Amino acid sequence: MPARKDIDGSVSIPAFYGKELRWKREAAGLTLQATVERSFYAPSYLSEIERGTRRIPVRLARHVDQVLATDGYFERCCKDVQKAKQSAHAGYFAPIAEAEKRARTIEEWSPALIPGLLQTEAYARAVIHSTHPLDLPEEVDAKIDARLQRTVLFDDPKKPEYWSILHESLLTEPLLPPTEMAEQLDSLIALAKRRRFVAQILPWNVPTRPFMALTLTFMEFEDEPPLLYTEGPYHGQTLDDPTLVKQYRKAYDRLRAAALPPEASLARIQESAEDYRNGKHRN
Repeated sequence: MPARKDIDGSVSIPAFYGKELRWKREAAGLTLQATVERSFYAPSYLSEIERGTRRIPVRLARHVDQVLATDGYFERCCKDVQKAKQSAHAGYFAPIAEAEKRARTIEEWSPALIPGLLQTEAYARAVIHSTHPLDLPEEVDAKIDARLQRTVLFDDPKKPEYWSILHESLLTEPLLPPTEMAEQLDSLIALAKRRRFVAQILPWNVPTRPFMALTLTFMEFEDEPPLLYTEGPYHGQTLDDPTLVKQYRKAYDRLRAAALPPEASLARIQESAEDYRNGKHRN
């Protein structure tokens, strides 16, 4: 049996209440299995929450409060975290932003937008204005700042290994004026040349089109189970069930097989950047 790992509650908010959860559970003399019984969550899931590597869902927090007689403490923790993240990331995405920092590999399929980790400030601003047109200027700035702060991941030359499949429409249907769109594509090229990002472009005419409207993000970690994140315009879902992850993974692998190889994809991005600079972009 591996040695029991101490929890540093100062690392993050999830680590803080994860440490408190373990203390309350052990003080009550309950095992992980006994604590999650009738909750529809696995003991391993609760263990990850206690170690601070996963956030506790509200439904499980309510269950834990009932089992440990903690008078709504853990449900209140969930609500406090949601409020704290409201000005930056959406509540459903906040756990993914945290997981990125621990990921060994990140693999994405993006059919509608250039992924957040790859967006320039101008592109991020255009996305936010489009999806949240009533946001105040300071709210927009806070969201852009949070999005750009995520790019510190690329300062580490070793991890994560980041691979993204992008639909060709992201190159040919501009979200920005030509000059700014060229700058966005130049940013992708620069990251690729630094070997911090591998791109594959899925052409319009490929016969394989599973999950064409659904963004997929796969993450693998050193000492955590892999997870899958799917996202729509105003919602997101994190899945860690191995069977479901495997099914989605097959669809992603088909997309990767149908996409252009990395070298040809990078050339396609460079061609599009030049087209925007020269006023020859395709509509």
